Amino acid sequence: MKKLKVLGSLVECGVVAVIRAEDADEAYNMSAACIEGGLINIEVTFTTPRAEDAICRLVTELGDKAVIGAGTVLDPVTARIAILAGAEFVVSPSFDQETAQICNLYGIPYMPGVLTLGEVKEALKFGVDVLKLFPGSAFAPDFVKAIKGPMPHVSIMPTGGVDLENMGQWIQAGALAVGIGSNLTAPAKQGSYDKITELASAYVAKYRLVRS
Repeated sequence: MKKLKVLGSLVECGVVAVIRAEDADEAYNMSAACIEGGLINIEVTFTTPRAEDAICRLVTELGDKAVIGAGTVLDPVTARIAILAGAEFVVSPSFDQETAQICNLYGIPYMPGVLTLGEVKEALKFGVDVLKLFPGSAFAPDFVKAIKGPMPHVSIMPTGGVDLENMGQWIQAGALAVGIGSNLTAPAKQGSYDKITELASAYVAKYRLVRS
């Protein structure tokens, strides 16, 4: 059921907020600002100190309004920590077989980073539901079309280098969703969480416009 919830939310909202923060409190505040703007897919990265605390708090306080996941998960130990904290999906910068297996064990969607068709094929063998094209800045949106030519069933989420100006091109090229990081959360450096809320709302509106 968790997989259905997460995948349904990805299709509905189409944007994942990638939260990299200085500490757990900042991660919570960034995430809450995104959720207020209607961006309900939140990925708290494990580059954030005590990321599991932020995940647990978000799930406890805002889990009825959003889907909370963990990012920059490099190994199965970190994946299990995230899952036990309440993470509903796990994202990695690259594919890891053991991490895929533990996510499958707990029924949690695993979204690893891929660069080539070979990596796509290998990840699919281990039940990966969504493939994170990372870094997206290294490719053009047409690369999604190229992947979906021989593998039309693949669900792709470009992350890195995606912004309000180009996200429509990625979606039109066949991406299931997009991941947005610093282009969304940069205002937190000035404490402007209301600006994050505005940007989150703009990203969600842009996705709906493109899909319509």
